[in-house]
Amino acid sequence: METGIINSYASSNKKSQSPEPLLHRRSSRENLDRFIPNRSAMDFDYAHYMLTEARKGKENPGAISSPSREAYRKQLAEALNMNRTRILAFKNKPPTPTETILNEFASAAHQAKPSKPRRHIPQTSERTLDAPDIVDDYYLNLLDWGSSNVLSIALGNTVYLWDASNGATSELVTMDEENGPVTSVRWAPDGRHIAVGLNNSEVQLWDSTANRLLRTLRGGHGSRVGASDWNNHILTTGGMDGQIINNDVRVRAHIVETYRGHHQEVCGLKWSASGQQLASGGNDNLLHVWDRSMASSNSPTQWLHRLEEHTAAVKALAWCPFQGNLLASGGGGGDRCIKFWNTHTGVCLNTVDTGSQVCALLWNKNERELLSSHGFTQNQLTLWKYPSMVKIAELTGHTSRVLFMVQSPDGCTVASAAGDETLRFWNVFGTPEVAKPAPKTNSEPFAHLNNIR
Repeated sequence: METGIINSYASSNKKSQSPEPLLHRRSSRENLDRFIPNRSAMDFDYAHYMLTEARKGKENPGAISSPSREAYRKQLAEALNMNRTRILAFKNKPPTPTETILNEFASAAHQAKPSKPRRHIPQTSERTLDAPDIVDDYYLNLLDWGSSNVLSIALGNTVYLWDASNGATSELVTMDEENGPVTSVRWAPDGRHIAVGLNNSEVQLWDSTANRLLRTLRGGHGSRVGASDWNNHILTTGGMDGQIINNDVRVRAHIVETYRGHHQEVCGLKWSASGQQLASGGNDNLLHVWDRSMASSNSPTQWLHRLEEHTAAVKALAWCPFQGNLLASGGGGGDRCIKFWNTHTGVCLNTVDTGSQVCALLWNKNERELLSSHGFTQNQLTLWKYPSMVKIAELTGHTSRVLFMVQSPDGCTVASAAGDETLRFWNVFGTPEVAKPAPKTNSEPFAHLNNIR
C-alpha cells in the first residue's frame, strides 16, 4: 500500500513538472498584493478634479481673490460632497442598520441558550450500608442492579435484595454449606428473575417476586461459576474451568453453545447492547471477543478476536453506550491499565495506566465519561473524561479494594462494594437533562413459566 502511495505521489510530481504557463500555475492566494477597486463606488469626475483643479488652487493661492469667493467655494464643495479625502473606493459602505434589525439581534441575544453549568460531583457517598461476610475475591461478581430498581448482593451463602425505591431489604435465598458460597449474581433483563452462580458449579434461576426457585442448571461447568450475563433468553456463564456456556433457559437441554479459549478462570463476561458480540476476560490475562453469528452447537465456537495485551487478569469489561464497537477493559494488579478496543478490527485504540488494580468499569449513559474502581493503594473510584482520559474526580471512602460496581437503571447512581464489608452509593453521574422513555421490557426469558422445567 505504501508503494502505491509513493508511485501515485511520484506520478503526480511528474505531471506537475510539465511546462505550463506560470499564470495558470499560480493560485489565487499567491496574488495577495493586488488591490482591485470597486469601480461602481467611484466618482471619476471628483477624482479628476482632486488631481487637477484642486492642486491648481493650492499652487496659485492668489487665484482666490476675496473672502466671499472662498465662502462660495466651501458651500459648493459641501453641496457636491467634495470634502472627501479618499479618491478610490475599495468596497461599498455597509447599509445603515435599521431599528428593526437591531431589535432582532437584541432579541436573539436575549434568547441565546446559556452555557451549560459544570456538573457538581459529590466527593462522598450519599449512603453507606453494611455488607458483612462479603467474599473478598477479585474473580467473583457478587453485586448487580436490576431493571426493576432492585439491587442484589451476595454475602457469604446468602443473596439479599435491596429495593432502591423504598429502601426495603429482603433475603432471597441462603445456600447450604456444601453448595455455597454464592459466586455470582445477575439479573435477567425483565428485572424479576435472577441467576445465582454457586461454588459447586451449579446455577440457580430464581423468581424474585414469588421468592421461588424455578430451575437449576447442571452439567455445564466443572467448578465454581464466577461470571454470568444475559442475552435475551440466553444466560451465558463462565467458570473456573475456563469454559463459557450459552444456556437457553426455555428448553430442558439448556446448553446450546460452548466457547473455549480461556485456560484459566473466566472472571468477566459482558454482552454488547446489540447482543451480537460477547467479551470475556480471564485469569490467563486474555481478553476474547466472540461473535454470536459464529456460535456453533456442534463444536466449540472460535473466537473473533484473541487480545493478549493485558499482563494481568481481565475482569473489568464495559461496552460503550454511544459507540457499539467500542469496548473498555481493565487489568489486575500486575497490569493496572484501562484499554479501549475496536471490536470490529481488534485494534487497541488507547491504553491508560491507572497506577492500581482495575476492578470494575462503568460508562456514563448521559455523558462521554468512564468510571473505574480500584484496589491498592487508594481503593478509589475514578471518573474519566472520554476520549481525553483526563481525571474529572476521584471518590474515596472505601478502605479496601472496590471489587464490585454497578449502575442504577436510570444511569445516575453507582453502587460499589468492597472488601471492607460496606456497600456505598455515589451520585457520580448526575441527573440526565431529558428523561428518556423507559425501553419496553421484554417478557422473555420467562415468558411462560410452564416451559421452564
